[in-house]
Amino acid sequence: MLACPAALHLLLPAPPPPHHLHHHHVAFPAPPLHASLPCSRRARRRAPCPRHGVARASATVAEEASGSGPAKLSVRIPVGDREILVETGHIGRQASASVMVTDGETILYCSVCLADTPNDPADFFPLSVHYQERLSAAGRTSGGFFKREGKTKDHEVLVCRLIDRPLRPTMPKGFYYETQILSWVFSYDGIHSPDCLAITAAGIAVALSEIPNKQTIAGVRIGLINDQFVVNPTTEQMENSELDLMMAGTDSAILMIEGYCDFLTEEKLLEAVEAGQVAIREICKTIDVLVQSCGKKKMVDAISLPPPELYRHVEDISGDELVKALQIKGKIPRRKALSALEDKVISILSEQGYVSKDGSSGVTESLADIVEDEDEDEIIVDGEVDEGDVHIKPVSRKPPPQLFAEVDVKLVFKEVSSKYLRRRIVEGGKRSDGRSPWELRPINSQCGLLPRAHGSALFTRGETQSLAVVTLGGYQMAQRIDNLVDTEDSKSFYLQYSFPPSCVGEVGRIGAPSRREIGHGMLAERALEPILPPEEDFPYTIRVESTITESNGSSSMASVCGGCLALQDAGVPIKFPVAGIAMGLVLDTQEFGGDGSPLILSDITGAEDASGDMDLKIAGNESGISAFQMDIKVVGITLPVMEQALLQARDGRQYILNEMSKSSPPPSKALSPYAPLIHVMKVKPNKVNLIIGFGGKTIKSIIEETGVDAIDTGDDGTVKITARDLSSLEKSKTIIANLTMVPKVGEIYRNCEIKSIAPYGAFVEIAPGREGLCHISELSSGWLAKAEDAFKVGDRIDVKLIEINDKGQLRLSSRALLPDADSESNSGSTKEKAPQKDDAIKMTSRTPRRKRQSELSGAENATTRTLEKSAASPAGSKGSEAVK
Repeated sequence: MLACPAALHLLLPAPPPPHHLHHHHVAFPAPPLHASLPCSRRARRRAPCPRHGVARASATVAEEASGSGPAKLSVRIPVGDREILVETGHIGRQASASVMVTDGETILYCSVCLADTPNDPADFFPLSVHYQERLSAAGRTSGGFFKREGKTKDHEVLVCRLIDRPLRPTMPKGFYYETQILSWVFSYDGIHSPDCLAITAAGIAVALSEIPNKQTIAGVRIGLINDQFVVNPTTEQMENSELDLMMAGTDSAILMIEGYCDFLTEEKLLEAVEAGQVAIREICKTIDVLVQSCGKKKMVDAISLPPPELYRHVEDISGDELVKALQIKGKIPRRKALSALEDKVISILSEQGYVSKDGSSGVTESLADIVEDEDEDEIIVDGEVDEGDVHIKPVSRKPPPQLFAEVDVKLVFKEVSSKYLRRRIVEGGKRSDGRSPWELRPINSQCGLLPRAHGSALFTRGETQSLAVVTLGGYQMAQRIDNLVDTEDSKSFYLQYSFPPSCVGEVGRIGAPSRREIGHGMLAERALEPILPPEEDFPYTIRVESTITESNGSSSMASVCGGCLALQDAGVPIKFPVAGIAMGLVLDTQEFGGDGSPLILSDITGAEDASGDMDLKIAGNESGISAFQMDIKVVGITLPVMEQALLQARDGRQYILNEMSKSSPPPSKALSPYAPLIHVMKVKPNKVNLIIGFGGKTIKSIIEETGVDAIDTGDDGTVKITARDLSSLEKSKTIIANLTMVPKVGEIYRNCEIKSIAPYGAFVEIAPGREGLCHISELSSGWLAKAEDAFKVGDRIDVKLIEINDKGQLRLSSRALLPDADSESNSGSTKEKAPQKDDAIKMTSRTPRRKRQSELSGAENATTRTLEKSAASPAGSKGSEAVK
């Protein structure tokens, strides 16, 4: 074992050997100025291919270790109060790079692979990320019909985004090889979360691969427990944390943050980010040592950028018209003007002979010319190539001598447009819509647009608009969860975000939600969840739908604002309103005539998001933050820049909250007449089985008899009744109260049904499922030979409980209530009241606005009363008044 600095323990199988060349990758010609020549079998024997530059000794090690297993390299990285183990070289050896990362007994595998040939040039890096939590990692399997993991769950999509977003800024422009990152959780101990490990594992795998990324990245989670910041806290520690911060960065800057908190101040959030940056810096330094030992040669030669002279041609043709187009305030007219100008640039360059419409660019030597001298050495056996090799005879293509491809012109035009937009903001101090950097767009909001919805609001900010709708329901409407990490099997609040193509004036796919929609919806959900009342006070399941009807930037934050108003319109007693805002950044202002200090933009539009260096979304109230998300387009920002953005965002939130208070019409702040009624009552836990019955027979019969929507019971004795009308709710309350009652001697029960008759008396049902014997001598004041002489099954009589024997059997008397009964039976000591429940039953009811009582005007929607009700006269009012 070698001793390495910074507590690094690097296990090497042998001294580093020379470079090894892979045999299955071919680099095809790229556009001029950066052409990559292909490597045939003989060419790969002669010299290293620029695609792969691994030491040759690794092949030797693999051969030497073939009898005892693959060679393995490992390193331990200190993270927080423990170490994580990183292993490579023994699993997934055919991938470009693969690693196994272990934290406790949580093990995650991550691989990176590249396509053999580059894609066509585009304005984005062709990266795809897949993350999956195998239920077998925790010794479980799916509870559904299909036992194999299939569609990516929402939680897994969120982790995919956490991996993708910090990696993209580190990828070089002009590298078009399709890249795929696959990550699986193979073991989970229930203590160490795998999501933060996935970011670091992906960063290590990319650093070890041939991808010419600019810097190594790592990710950590930061919690705030007892006013102390904890790096990568355990799941148990996170239960008491005021903060859940996921962040990623390099050894010198921050690339991504995302999370939620309990309205922490901007200063506290910055302290958390600083603690995370220190941890990330140490991880990145250790990774760099590992990369120096076993990392592959970077494919720098595969980077293909448009030629510099093309930028000059595009600026000369479009300059003045581009300035005018960027001054158009409307998004759609501006987009059409820029598209027309782009077509004009391509047309002029084509007429001048600089551009080929078929996308081909000038190549001085064809593929056939390059490999012509290699055909003589190709090994052919019986007319076939060697096993494991693919013989492709190249086809001669000699395109006309053109200087630029059309796609290069489009890429350059987009970069030039972005440059001119940034220059206008820095030099002129005005944005495309005429605002100053810190100015917000006009805000308008309306509530109660949809009469049958439980709550609705339309929030408009400039050209961004969200229609938010709230639906209230019972437990059966809760969102079911079947994740590896989440311990709860359902959640009673969720927000669903929809971004149809019509909101940007386009035609597009409609179907399952995209990863972007899932991510934006979760951000808005986390922003609103802290302001909701506890489930004990407001037992409804709450669903918020945000449909983006117009979009020009910051639609997720519009969902926060619209969702908050819709919650109030639905009568949800929120703690206080919240709002969200998106911030942008022009980092290098000196390039455009500024003083060099970063320029922060408030309430950015879509164009400013695409052309800027940062997208920071902050949600909260005037005093604190509830949710946040930041993506960086450049290689990181520093803490001072982030601090300036957070403080400017706080001013913006205060302005938005003030404008939301002017909503017209305002939110109703009362339950809709169409919302269901939910009654919560508490019984002793040992009585819950009486409500359910054998095989659920009793509870099903109550639902069918009364017409309520649902009855949900908990092991702690909580019973929730969901109904559409008050009468059905009252019926079910009466039945359940009678089922769980505790009879006491001396109580009187009216209008009770005779269920059966025996020679010695009649069995009378005093409550559903509770019967007692009324002896023949207690049925009448006179003498009866047979009970059938005076009564039959189905008759109803009033009875009094006169005895409970040792077996719990009830003895009833009808004679004690007759007018000629003895004086003792008619004395004032006999109490006629409701059967006693187990001590007192705690009940919580909702008062909808259609039944709001004047005496409850000062109370909250949820009222808790202690009541005692009789079987014949149950607690009748919606307010659950006590009956003494």
